[in-house]
Amino acid sequence: MSHLQEHVRTIRIQLQDANEALSLFGPQDSFLRMIQDQTPAKIISRGGEVAISGSVDELEVLSHLFRVLLTLVRRGIQLTARDIVYAERLAREGLADELLELYDEQIGITYKGKPIRVKTLGQRHYMSAIQKSDIVFGIGPAGTGKTFLAVVLAVTALKSNQVKRIVLTRPAVEAGESLGFLPGDLQEKVDPYLRPLYDSLYTMLGVEQVNKLMERGSIEVAPLAYMRGRTLEDSFVILDEAQNTTNEQMKMFLTRLGFGSKMVVTGDVTQVDLPRGKKSGLKEAEQILKPVDDIQFVYLTQADVVRHNLVQKVIDAYAEADE
Repeated sequence: MSHLQEHVRTIRIQLQDANEALSLFGPQDSFLRMIQDQTPAKIISRGGEVAISGSVDELEVLSHLFRVLLTLVRRGIQLTARDIVYAERLAREGLADELLELYDEQIGITYKGKPIRVKTLGQRHYMSAIQKSDIVFGIGPAGTGKTFLAVVLAVTALKSNQVKRIVLTRPAVEAGESLGFLPGDLQEKVDPYLRPLYDSLYTMLGVEQVNKLMERGSIEVAPLAYMRGRTLEDSFVILDEAQNTTNEQMKMFLTRLGFGSKMVVTGDVTQVDLPRGKKSGLKEAEQILKPVDDIQFVYLTQADVVRHNLVQKVIDAYAEADE
């Protein structure tokens, strides 16, 4: 027993007051439990301190994690469960300090006044690529914030008069249903699959403001076919779900770029809904445009999908079952 004892050490972290403890441990200590679930070390909170007992390696990770989380709390940042999950993951890679910089940068503000910040290092790289380059491809799985972050930057550019309008578009390929069979006029037919684009706009501007800007022509949400034959100047243009474009459509879209404009193309190469035998314009563009200097390809990964712990476990379980 005695030699086991030697390897267990204890460190203590002092907290300033009950409010600080509440922000750090989460509602009903839920954050504390999330951290405890990921470590063999023992974490005990008593009064104004946290005592952590465990191996030297675990203590290093956890002290780093708590130090960063406390710094964020002391800066007045309200932590969420996803912040805790991501911070814990980064602390295991020795990168938790990077979070301090992430939370420094506010990239936009919702119409309800909530600050929007990038949540992961991959997202931060994506944002800076969009700020620097006129054509950026954001490629990665659902839930990485590809489209939403592009919309945030588009709205910011519109508000600060860097562009005169925002154009959001998607190819009209829906899994398993042809638009011909949907009831209603074109506007109604189009809306269901353009819905996610509207939702991002509503978060940023509110419904009334979006409708006003659409009437004025400052915001346009349309199927990709509507882009043919136009040149888009002074515009922030986002092509979403680009894995469902054909090669011709992709080329048609990219050659719409006018002066004073930016284009962001987002997609997930693993979710192609095109008819069999049709090649994805997004996959082709990756190969054809790689040598072009001023076009940036940013790859977001599962590491940028910060999900509820349980969702991650469900995904992992299915992945194991598939193998």
